[in-house]
Amino acid sequence: MSTESVAAKPAVTPETDAPRDFIRQIVREDLTRGKHHAICTRFPPEPNGYLHIGHAKAICLNFGIAREFSGWCNLRLDDTNPGKEDPEFVEGIKDDVRWLGYEWHDLRHASDYFEVFYRAAIKLIEDGHAYVDDLTADEMRAYRGTLTEPGRNSPSRERSVTENLDLFRRMRAGEFADGSKTLRAKIDMTSGNINMRDPAIYRIRKVTHQNTGDVWPIYPMYDYAHCLSDALEGITHSLCTLEFEDHRPLYDWFVDNVDLPNHPELWQHMRDNGFRTEPAKPRQIEFSRLNLTYSITSKRKLAQLVSEGLVGGWDDPRMNTLRGLRRRGFTPGGIRLLIERLGVSKQNSVIDYAIFENCIREDLDTSAARRMAVVDPLKLVITNLPEGHEETLTFPNHPKDESFGTRHVPFSRELWIEREDFAEVPPKGFHRLKPDGEVRLRGVGIVKCEQVIKDVNGGVIELHCTLDPESRSGMPGADRKVKGTIHWVSAQHGVAAEIRLYDRLFNVPTPDDESDGKTWLEHINPDAKRVVRGWLEPAAADAAPEQRYQFERLGYFVADRVDHRAEAPVFNRTVTLRDTWAKQAA
Repeated sequence: MSTESVAAKPAVTPETDAPRDFIRQIVREDLTRGKHHAICTRFPPEPNGYLHIGHAKAICLNFGIAREFSGWCNLRLDDTNPGKEDPEFVEGIKDDVRWLGYEWHDLRHASDYFEVFYRAAIKLIEDGHAYVDDLTADEMRAYRGTLTEPGRNSPSRERSVTENLDLFRRMRAGEFADGSKTLRAKIDMTSGNINMRDPAIYRIRKVTHQNTGDVWPIYPMYDYAHCLSDALEGITHSLCTLEFEDHRPLYDWFVDNVDLPNHPELWQHMRDNGFRTEPAKPRQIEFSRLNLTYSITSKRKLAQLVSEGLVGGWDDPRMNTLRGLRRRGFTPGGIRLLIERLGVSKQNSVIDYAIFENCIREDLDTSAARRMAVVDPLKLVITNLPEGHEETLTFPNHPKDESFGTRHVPFSRELWIEREDFAEVPPKGFHRLKPDGEVRLRGVGIVKCEQVIKDVNGGVIELHCTLDPESRSGMPGADRKVKGTIHWVSAQHGVAAEIRLYDRLFNVPTPDDESDGKTWLEHINPDAKRVVRGWLEPAAADAAPEQRYQFERLGYFVADRVDHRAEAPVFNRTVTLRDTWAKQAA
């Protein structure tokens, strides 16, 4: 896999051609030739965890292609591994798909087809294409061979059809212990493709299934269940990531040898019971998965972060699960923009996380109203305003879009400003507040720092400034030039808030690379979350959960969807206004 960053492609807009990647070209050709009259796709996640950013590409591709070509897309839960699956994950998957902006045609489960899978396995046995094997899992691996050495036939391979049928039906009846027998396809133990070396079809697992209870003591393997599910649903284009390319011959082998369209006795009972099914032969097409720098997408490792308490849960805003990204304030539009710009290819690569952040910034720039907030407060007192001075100023909610309207912002004699907007000994090029220096207060006028108040340890605790009344809006000096403009919040009216400053979870581009002698867990960024007490203008505190704002000069923030309340605001930083990591890397 290439570890080079991939440059973003131009966005597809109404003025440009529709996407013309190789998958869409295949779809167009199939429709033009009359191979299909409607396009049918599916998104088939396993309900053993929450979806992550890698799944977003599969969601956008499957649902997007179905939408573009006036077809439909099913959401199918691949629930063939009971014991590791949970209804909580099912609901989370459904919620995430809808959040990204898609709706499925049918909600299906692999378990809907368990009876069909069983009947199809009987057919394979009867046709001489499957047998019951007594090898243990370790023995099966030893017999399988390697990439350079062919496998060996199992001693059970030449059992008669009658014996195999008897044993398989007894497996179904629960007669045998877990792992004692396996149903395998009889293909070719010398094949150069290891997936074709008599793969397992069924294993014995006496585990309660969340949908079927204890009806089944045997469960189908993924490669077998997945392709037959596609065929039963009439899927025309089965879109998979590149790691399934070597599985495609097996996919086609199962589809061809079971031959569901020509064997209605395998599935007619479903239709008789009112279950919609139109069996057809699907085509598997592979595409490169979405890999991001500074990220992991291993479900096992994501689960480990949660189970070891290294994050606050699957929806922790540091996680690149869709629930975590949502809670952090990432937008569906920004995620779709990333997928659209990267396009679809057959070449694996790693995408610079900065491209993802820029897509979020671009989406939020147009959709997020502006507010003022201070996250590291320093008191500023305007000494030439009277005690108790109050007034109300009018600010636009969005500087580029008048349709957002305006808001009222209270202003008073005492303000909070950002501590970094003052420097007692300013560095070269510093254009904010300094002793005897001037700066423009956003929407107010020009103030001059006259006195710096310090505590007993020499720390700056307060600035005393004077406001030039001639520099206020509507006055003759309003256009007087000063180099710096800073934001503020009225100390009298500001609302205290918990501000959670989030950043990338890992501090190296490839956390899985342990060549430096460190494990992936040692690459966790200790500064990925900082919690501070800040101040908000009142209009920000009134936000509803998941309301997004640009806090002027600070970045994009979202009212936390779980903890935020108007009387106790909690905001998460979604992304800074600029890429701060590029500066660190320079």
